[in-house]
Amino acid sequence: MAGTARTTPAPRRAVARRKTRAAASEASARAAADSILGANPFIGIRLGDVLNAARKIGRQAVKQPRLAVEKQASLLRELTAIVAGRSSIAPEPGDRRFTDPTWAENPLYRRHLQAYLACGQALDAFVAHSGLDPKTRERARFVAATLTSALAPTNALIGNPAALKTAFETGGRSLARGFANRITDLRHNGWMPSQVDRTSFELGRNLALSPGAVVFRNDVLELIQYAPKTPRVRARPHIIVPPQINKFYVFDLAPGKSIVEYLVGHGFQVFAVSWRNPTPKHRRWDMDTYVEALLDAIAAAREITGSDDVIAHAACSGAMTTAALLGHLARTGDRQVRAATLMVAVLGGTSDSALGLFAGPEAIRAAKQASKRQGVLKGEDMGRVFAWLRPNDLVWNYWVNNYLLGKRPPAFDVLYWNNDTTRLPAAFHAQLLDIFADDLFRTPGALKVCGAPIDLAAVKCDKYVVAGTTDHITPWKGVYQAARSFGGRSRFVLSSSGHIQSLINPPGNAKASFFVNSKAIADPDRWLAGAQSTPGSRWGDWAEWLAARSGAWRAAPEALGSARHPAAEPAPGSYVVEP
Repeated sequence: MAGTARTTPAPRRAVARRKTRAAASEASARAAADSILGANPFIGIRLGDVLNAARKIGRQAVKQPRLAVEKQASLLRELTAIVAGRSSIAPEPGDRRFTDPTWAENPLYRRHLQAYLACGQALDAFVAHSGLDPKTRERARFVAATLTSALAPTNALIGNPAALKTAFETGGRSLARGFANRITDLRHNGWMPSQVDRTSFELGRNLALSPGAVVFRNDVLELIQYAPKTPRVRARPHIIVPPQINKFYVFDLAPGKSIVEYLVGHGFQVFAVSWRNPTPKHRRWDMDTYVEALLDAIAAAREITGSDDVIAHAACSGAMTTAALLGHLARTGDRQVRAATLMVAVLGGTSDSALGLFAGPEAIRAAKQASKRQGVLKGEDMGRVFAWLRPNDLVWNYWVNNYLLGKRPPAFDVLYWNNDTTRLPAAFHAQLLDIFADDLFRTPGALKVCGAPIDLAAVKCDKYVVAGTTDHITPWKGVYQAARSFGGRSRFVLSSSGHIQSLINPPGNAKASFFVNSKAIADPDRWLAGAQSTPGSRWGDWAEWLAARSGAWRAAPEALGSARHPAAEPAPGSYVVEP
């Protein structure tokens, strides 16, 4: 009828809202996964350090009353503009907490949001101009940001329009489900909101599906050989070295994004290390323990394939272990590793990360003492600390989803893998702390491996080094400098993505691209300025690089293992499921 406004029926509006929330939930899960891959902190954050930083904010307000009054006056002016409806303050683009249309359309909620943002910005501005020394200032900003995140209106039912709508649409059932979720987490998840629906995944059912078998086992690791997919294979075997702080099957997730699946599909002979999950009785395992175990695994792979050498692929702390291995082999003149891929790994330093803010000598000493008392550093403890380093993505996101919206945590494979935690032996944990604190890898002769000092400049085998432009866990410039620590030739590839997507980067993502620059340039910014951007996944570039170094084609083996190393239980083995 002419002159009558057209409206969307209420049921259709409710369905549209649910679809929007589902899309936002999936986006949040992916963002959270990209925040946590392999990033469990080795140092942690002590409550005393946090409280000390908070006290220093208060002391500066007393010491600089003029600055405090100035910022209060500025905040008052902004609040006055908000009440009058003249403020233009808005959330940062991509802030998923305020995607519900109510925040923009409802005047009351809009003013509430703007007042929250104004207070947070005023606190940050005060700290930024407080005259604190740079490191203390950054600590204080971290504490202020953590407090601001906790006080977000979306964390309370009355301040979350999406949660209120869901409660109304479900007749309160969402609130009942949220209460039940909270009770479950209090009992079984250390009081933290669950990040993933653990019931949705099972190894061998929808994760770690590539066919293979355990062909070697020692006290530290299992070596899995994967079945070939092609009638002919490259002669030189490839060995995947995962991080010790997570389980190996991140390299063999669901079909379509499995690195193992991709490599065997391109005719490479693939083996993977599955580290044992240490217990307090393994407290003395250190870098030498892991390097020696890798040497045993390499010997088994060489015997099975008849190859004189191998190609190693490693990520995160697994790349640190591989770097130690390469340094040891270079010192002894052993060339049994022909080439290596090092993914999203820095080899020292903490200043570029949030952890570096609290990585003082006392914190490092306390972290060592804690793991020494227990014999291990527990994975759930590491994960809990890291969650509070990124509370919006890793705490409050799930607080809202699980408790206010009454939804199950997302069923996302990477989040399941990350929550399938492991432990670090106390001795290895202490070594990692020293490596980061004293930059041992990048100081020639400072780190001893198997009884003798190593120098990464002596490592001459070819390297393929991967980093991500938006990786906050292993910042790409740190990875770039790590690559320059080695001798020989290194191909540095910079993926236009974060931590996880730099690693798991299958073809088909239209948004994917990567940068390469063949020139050896000391300054990473100059390297990037001269780099060429290539659309698509970097996996194709990687496969070409590997093919040139993987030897001649030959007939694929008819069976896994050998007489000396017979195939035992099927992949993914038994170590990966040990508690």
